[in-house]
Order: sequence, then structure tokens, then C-alpha cells
Amino acid sequence: MEQDSLLFSFFLIFTGAAILSTAALLLRQPLLVAYIVLGVALGPFGTSYISDPSLLTDISEFGIIFLLFLLGLDMQPAKLFVTLRKTFLVTLASSLLFVMIGYSTGLLFAFSHMESLVIGFAMIFSSTIIGIKLLPTTVLHQKHMGELMVGILLMQDFIAIFILVFLESGSQEDASTLRVLLALPLLVGFTYLCTRFLLIKLIARFDQFKEYIFLLAIGWCLGIAEISAAIGLSVEIGAFVAGVSLATNPISRYIALNLKPLRDFFLVLFFFSLGAQLNVGLLGEILLPAILLAMLALTIKPMVFYALLRRFSEKKQLAWDAGLRLGQISEFSLLIAFVATQYAVIGESASLLIQSAAILTFLVSSYIVVLFCLTPIALSSKLRRD
Repeated sequence: MEQDSLLFSFFLIFTGAAILSTAALLLRQPLLVAYIVLGVALGPFGTSYISDPSLLTDISEFGIIFLLFLLGLDMQPAKLFVTLRKTFLVTLASSLLFVMIGYSTGLLFAFSHMESLVIGFAMIFSSTIIGIKLLPTTVLHQKHMGELMVGILLMQDFIAIFILVFLESGSQEDASTLRVLLALPLLVGFTYLCTRFLLIKLIARFDQFKEYIFLLAIGWCLGIAEISAAIGLSVEIGAFVAGVSLATNPISRYIALNLKPLRDFFLVLFFFSLGAQLNVGLLGEILLPAILLAMLALTIKPMVFYALLRRFSEKKQLAWDAGLRLGQISEFSLLIAFVATQYAVIGESASLLIQSAAILTFLVSSYIVVLFCLTPIALSSKLRRD
């Protein structure tokens, strides 16, 4: 069998993940660590059993798409607007502070002003996967904590879209920025009309055919995600809007339940691909700034979110819990690093710095969450909630 075949790659990934996950659970380590370590070991900068992880990286993005779709399925539109309004000032204030921290760190290690600015941009975002994936389902769907987390992460996603537009256009005054401002309401309006006059009628007529509902849900999610990307937004935003459009229909619970295994399958690939892209050969050049940047994210971000949430009258325990869950660098930061490198805005060293710091925060932050917060994979049985 060819070493680079997709079947062989899947065999290595999921067999290796099963073995390392067993070891991780026995050693009371978070499973995300096992997936990333496996990526480093099998990827092109490790043993090279999987020499080209680009295809797996593309496939793994479906995990994030389905994750946002499932979130949208449980978010009533009226509740969503209330949540975004509550988290707007917290997200804006924290983002400005994180940009300054990242920018200063970049200058400290002799990166250019533009590279330092991109490093600052990367510091803004917290991981949707760690923040939401490690949140108990009951908390995510029924508690104020879930609404708060979703609101902050969505506001960060909107900021990420404009940063990506800025990097691709080279100017904040480019016409594409105006296009993005117009694109979101157009997408929401189009999705609403399609749902009301087509999708709901199809569901009502064929709801007894569960396989059809499953296929319709996947097609709807990916279709709106693709339309979103085509008009200048992200596929994640499109998937979320697609989910929200179905949130008021009772069938949303059935769809959410049946898509969870598919989501988890792709998320394993996502974390594997993160590890596979880490160029360990260049780590010596950026190890110190990467460790410092990761430490700043892991320590300052929780404190900033705690202070801001307390300022807006959130309870002390909730503010600390949310701060710990948001205290890392995001998968969006990796995307920003990739786009900035692709358009020659930053060099390879700055890109590797962002990647390394992000992965370090994934590892440490996921461990902090499973150690101190309510989560389905908590190390303590008292904190384990599904």
C-alpha cells in the first residue's frame, strides 16, 4: 500500500490516536495532547510517515464547520443578538490589549513592525475548539456561561474576518472591507428566506425519512458555508448562520445529536494536522519568544477576561471559569499566520512563532481546563460533566 495514500494515512492517524489516547487517559492527560503529539511524530518534520498533511488539513476544517453549525442549532436568533450585545465591549477592550501585548513582544525580539502587528493580531483570539469542545453540553446549551463563551468567540470571529481581509487586500480602506460589511446581512437575509420558504417545507414533508434529514442538514450546512466564503466571509460564519436558521425548528435536536460523531471524527484530524505542521527543525530560532508569547497568553488573557467580566457585573466564579477557558491562542491565529505568510506580509520565523505559541497554549490550556473546570473529560470525577 502506498505510504501517502489517504487510507494508509487514516490508518496511522486513528490507530495511533487510539493508542496514544489510551496512554493519555491512563496518565490523566487531555486527549487533545495525544492528537497533536501524534501529528508531530508522524508528520513531515517527524518520522515523515505522512509526508504531505495538506490534504488532511483541508479535510480537518470540516470539524470546525460542523462545530459552528451545531452551536448555531442551539442558538435562538433573539438570544444571539442579546448575547453579542453583552459581549461586545468585553471583546473589543480585550482585543486592543492583546494586540499591544503581542506587538510589544514582537518588537522585543527584533521582528519588523508589520510582523509584530500580525503577532499582536494572533494574540486576540481564543480557541473555539478548546473553549466550546471542553464545555459540558448542559452548560453550553442551558447556562449563561455557554451564552457568554459563544458571544465572545463569535465577536472574535468577526474581528478575524476583517483582519484576513486587511492582510489579503493590503489596506483597510480597500473596497473589499465594505463588501464584507454588506455581505453578512445579505447572507443572513438569504438564509432566512431559503429556510422559511424552502427548507422548513422540505423538513415538514419528509421528516419521517431520517436519512434524508441527515443529508439535508449536511448539504445545508456546507452550502451556506460555501456561499459565505464566496461573498468574502468565512466558512465558519456561514455554518453558524446555517445552524441558527434551523434553531427554532424541533428537528434541530435530532440533527445536532446525529452530527456529533461526524464532528468529532474531523476534529481528530484537525488537531493531528496542527502537530504535523510544526517545523521542529526551526524551533531553536524562535523557542524563547514562542515560550514567552505562550506564557503571556496563558497568564494575562485569563486575568484580562476575569477583570472585564467582573467589571460588567458577572459573578466571580463565572468570570474565572470563562477566563481560564479563553486563555489560549486560537486556530484562527494559525490561519492568520498562514495568510500573512502567503502574501509575504511576514516571514517564516514570525509564522513559526505564532504556530508554536498557539500549539503550546493548546497543550497547556486544555490541561488547565480539564484540571480546574467542568468538562466532559475532567481529570476529577467531581468536575466531569457531559
